[in-house]
Amino acid sequence: MRVLSLLKQERFLIVALGAAFIAYAVEHSVLEAGQTASVIAAVALIAIIILASTRVAHHAEVLAHKVGDPYGTMILTLSAVAVEVLILAIMMGNTTSPTLVRDTIYAAVMLDINGILGLAALLGGLRHGEQPYNDDSSRTYSVMILTAMGISMIVPEFIPSDRWHYYSAFTIAAMIALYAVFLKMQVGPHSYFFSYSYPRAKAATGGAAPREEAKEESAAISIGIILFGVLVIGFLAEFMSAFMNAGIEGIGAPPALMAVVVATISAAPEILTALRAALRNRMQSVVNIAMGASLSTVILTVPVMESIALYSGQPFVMAMTPVQTVMVAVTLIAAAINLNDGQTNAIEGMTHFVLFATFVMLTVLGL
Repeated sequence: MRVLSLLKQERFLIVALGAAFIAYAVEHSVLEAGQTASVIAAVALIAIIILASTRVAHHAEVLAHKVGDPYGTMILTLSAVAVEVLILAIMMGNTTSPTLVRDTIYAAVMLDINGILGLAALLGGLRHGEQPYNDDSSRTYSVMILTAMGISMIVPEFIPSDRWHYYSAFTIAAMIALYAVFLKMQVGPHSYFFSYSYPRAKAATGGAAPREEAKEESAAISIGIILFGVLVIGFLAEFMSAFMNAGIEGIGAPPALMAVVVATISAAPEILTALRAALRNRMQSVVNIAMGASLSTVILTVPVMESIALYSGQPFVMAMTPVQTVMVAVTLIAAAINLNDGQTNAIEGMTHFVLFATFVMLTVLGL
């Protein structure tokens, strides 16, 4: 009975595994059938990958409830970044786009800070008014995101092409050093930066179910399912990438479409988790998820992908375009102002959500 119950709970991952076998069997037939068939297959696989990633996020959330903050949100963000890095690495083998890594990181930051944080603060503010959190966390996240993106995605514009490998190696070392210090702060003596003491009544509202589920589910089972889920997502991403490349070739799709797809897949489970936290008046979890995911995306994706570039001898274009640089600057300035007083409200949420809408519009315009 226990096994049957587990299989029923993980039906999305079972469907994903079945889809991977089907995609393997029909890959050549779909590609030969033309662009329409490839687009349909790619969209179907994207939907299945998102469903599978929600189960990975669920078990990361179960582990998060077991260990509590700040370890909990660290597990959530790392699981999402692992999915993103895996999909990126696979897609880089199926595309000739030298800007895929840059565009994916940029899209992830826009989606996390402006999309997730903006929508959560907007809906949470409309329901609860001002929502408190620890402003030490937001300041720490903001300055580290600015530093990491500046080093890895602005300065490369000024690096001569014949010396890219030296700066690439430096970037890897810098990101590792930044993350090492951040990790020590997050789980060490400064862990209180990333937590908030809610009144007992508010902390209990709507939070009983996840805690009860965390008690019932084994940590070993959750870890095993997370690893299995990431593996299945990797297989699906291989076929999704091939179908998408064949489907959008020559139809005038926005150049950054694939990057937005990768960012959306990795962020989809976080959106649901953040919205639930905002509606339960737990804004600290939202800040940790949105800002932490942005920081983790930059600070972990860059060294992995730069290492691949050094190994292959083929550099990526990491320097942001002028439009991207302006959007990141406005986003981080708005975040620094909005997240500086320890409370969010609907107006602050709306400012970030409008910035997210602007990002979507610029992507549609191909900018």
